[in-house]
Amino acid sequence: MKKFVFLSALLLSLPTMGQTDNPAITQWLQNTTQTGYYYMQGNSTAISNNTLVNCQEVSYSADWAYIKTHGIPAYPTGPFLDGNPSIASDQNAIYKIPLNPTQNTGTPTATTPGNIGVFINGVSLFDYRDDAAWNTNTNSLCGGPGNPPCFGTKYWNRDAVVAEHNGFDCSKGHPAMGNYHHHQNPSAFKLDLSVISNICNLYDADALYVINPEEHSPLIGFAYDGFPIYGAYGYKNADGSGGIVRIKSGYEVRNISERTHYADGSDVPDGPLVSDTYPLGYFREDYEFVEHQEQDDYLDEHNGRFCVTPEYPDGMYCYFATVDENYHSAYPYVIGPNFYGNVVGGKVNAIGEAVSVYTETISSITNISNDLSIHITPSLASDIIAIQVGPLVKDDLQIHLFSVEGKLLQSGKIVAGQTISYLDTQTLYSGVYFVVISNNHFSQTEKIILQKN
Repeated sequence: MKKFVFLSALLLSLPTMGQTDNPAITQWLQNTTQTGYYYMQGNSTAISNNTLVNCQEVSYSADWAYIKTHGIPAYPTGPFLDGNPSIASDQNAIYKIPLNPTQNTGTPTATTPGNIGVFINGVSLFDYRDDAAWNTNTNSLCGGPGNPPCFGTKYWNRDAVVAEHNGFDCSKGHPAMGNYHHHQNPSAFKLDLSVISNICNLYDADALYVINPEEHSPLIGFAYDGFPIYGAYGYKNADGSGGIVRIKSGYEVRNISERTHYADGSDVPDGPLVSDTYPLGYFREDYEFVEHQEQDDYLDEHNGRFCVTPEYPDGMYCYFATVDENYHSAYPYVIGPNFYGNVVGGKVNAIGEAVSVYTETISSITNISNDLSIHITPSLASDIIAIQVGPLVKDDLQIHLFSVEGKLLQSGKIVAGQTISYLDTQTLYSGVYFVVISNNHFSQTEKIILQKN
């Protein structure tokens, strides 16, 4: 069996951004050369899908950003162990995102099944549901994968993150009719503090970003109302003070044993009893929102807050991809059950106005040398070296393995939107070696020790 070593690298007026300093224009991962790949169950050899990863073009007008993407991530997709016959396939999509989003001061807009936003790598964001629900007439599930259709009001709506756990790949995503998407924080299962899926034991522990509890999580996407989405960690206080903490969902599982009423006391047709088959959290209505006044690190009922972030030093309303203390996804996961803002963005068939194409510049690329944290666990390597870089790779990285004499032995690559690369050391002898991680803007060298049994 091969052994692995990991190198872990208050409501205010919303600010108006300039054009090419607006994160809704500048933060997308662009690519026109790298294609994606996927795994099928039982086959550990990656298969190319011959489709460009990340986003292919970003353009903008006075009011909108337009993102062209095939919807394929740079990290591998699959396998999906629940029998899902679909694979991630070309979406050929154009997303339209407002550059100056506004709060909805009227009736909040509920999230819907399907796309409700997009990650910065062009991958779709879904809300909590898989469109299955409890049929209160037949006392069985309806809608969603493998169930008869639902008719009438859905009183108890199934939570995809809980119910479809076995169908997520290592990156916590899966496809719906080819539309690969995340319902939840897009970090690898294997990097959770308590691992609840062994899928990464068979395939790469890769995802969009790596959680680092010591620094503000990166901006990872935008909702259809135009407000940004961040990873799991942020500044404790909304004004940017208080250090880095896990940003917490305000929702809690209700203390119930039977499903007869909603959290607000409404009497509704009964759902199934709480059981091992239908545990608490299996349905969205199993949760209730709890106010945490004067605790800035708890989010509002939309799963967001107005706060300072690295990209928005003057403050912005932001959603967060919430997790618990073990990095397990925490309801409502990213957005929901209602949007904070006016939902004016979404997929479009074409760009219907004059736009300028945004071209990345060197100054816009994050210099990750300040953020790169590398640890060797354990300190002695053997068969494979895994270089894990975090929190988010925005520029391709070259990986080179050198002998102590300076001879180049192996090379690899971490593409923007990936976090991991492997070097095979089976043919090398015990001794000291050096891994060099570099791009056009920096270079960093790490010493490793190989000890063969």
